[in-house]
Amino acid sequence: MIRFTHVTKVFPRTGTALSDVSLNINKGEFVFLTGPSGAGKSTILKLIFLEERPTNGEVKVGNISSATARGRDVPRLRRKLGVVFQDFRLLEDRTVEANVAFALEVTGAPQSVIGPKVSRLLTQVGLGAKATSLPRELSGGEQQRVAIARALANDPQVLIADEPTGNLDDRATRGVLQLLRDINNAGTAIIMATHDLELTKREGFRVLEVNRGQLVFDSAEPNGPAKAGI
Repeated sequence: MIRFTHVTKVFPRTGTALSDVSLNINKGEFVFLTGPSGAGKSTILKLIFLEERPTNGEVKVGNISSATARGRDVPRLRRKLGVVFQDFRLLEDRTVEANVAFALEVTGAPQSVIGPKVSRLLTQVGLGAKATSLPRELSGGEQQRVAIARALANDPQVLIADEPTGNLDDRATRGVLQLLRDINNAGTAIIMATHDLELTKREGFRVLEVNRGQLVFDSAEPNGPAKAGI
């Protein structure tokens, strides 16, 4: 489903962010992407949803390739992806239901579809009773659940979560992880970036570790790249 083939990414000001990274993520997988700050995790995620393009090599998501994608291919790709961030990125002046509805409105979904779907999504993430609340009235864990509901609005094949538990306490972290497990069990692939190595060990999903721009460990490849200096 997602394939990196000898991908290098160089930024003009900061230099090499990724160096010769090759990896495959299959349909329906749950994958942790880990490594220290500045290792290249966020660059990998940006390459997946084509916010950035490789300097060398190819990123392929489904049948869309970074080498050949043109204007309308990018929004088509992004409709297959849901993205959740550490800082939630909710619209503070809109209710919970309006935040989730917004993701459907921008794709031109009819109002007859939006209302029932928003209700279903909020029930799925355990926030049906909070539909008319504003983000500031919610806990951090609840805000992240709203963000996840919004990311699921267009039925993505892949949910990308960039440090989704980084601002949460232990209890909220457990709740968000259980929700992500449930979403994965329903067939959506999950790619979750995290620097929390204890969490990755505890959960038992596939782990991709990057360090200094290189893929240094893949738990699915026993004979794959060894950890470098770790």
